[in-house]
Amino acid sequence: MEWHVSDAQSLAIIDSEMGNHVFSPAEYEIVRRVIYATADFEYKSLIRFSERALQAGAAALAARTTIVVDVPMVQVGISTDIQNTFANPVYCSMETLTRPQKEQTRAAWGIETLAKRYPEGIFVVGQAQTALTALVDLIEAEEIRPALIVATPAGFLHVDAAKERLQDSLVPHITIDSRKGSAVVAAAIASGLVDLAWQAYGQDGSRGN
Repeated sequence: MEWHVSDAQSLAIIDSEMGNHVFSPAEYEIVRRVIYATADFEYKSLIRFSERALQAGAAALAARTTIVVDVPMVQVGISTDIQNTFANPVYCSMETLTRPQKEQTRAAWGIETLAKRYPEGIFVVGQAQTALTALVDLIEAEEIRPALIVATPAGFLHVDAAKERLQDSLVPHITIDSRKGSAVVAAAIASGLVDLAWQAYGQDGSRGN
């Protein structure tokens, strides 16, 4: 992300108001990105990182792993950071050409199609809870083994159950422990992770090539 003076000033305000926390430095960077994107400090207590989620995600980004997102808003939100760093391929489930399915939403069918094509990809689900459920179904069926799943869809029906099933899996993941969430939150998490990975792997221009 390209930072300006106003961004730095806003982040300084977040730092001053954050208070005590238990996040690692890398986790804290993700949390403050989400708060900056949403102006909502409640996310301090809502973001959940599985063990080694950030390490696994950063390594996968550095390896140019394909990224699959659920909606165009997430794709747009991360595209500049991706293009300026590792240049991973990014595909959107809503823009995937598939045959019509009455039993599934367009996002769910699209992400299922892409997941079978890229079973070890990075998946970012910011809006479509049906897409998250489809991913979890494939994980439990042992058809895919994602490098990382970022799951922040808001919702009232079944989304908590899908997140709990994801948390029970061995797949590295970052989730929101709440009905709250959005594509903006997902994009903030993903962009923060890209910047962390670039600091760790990419700045010398030699790793991952």
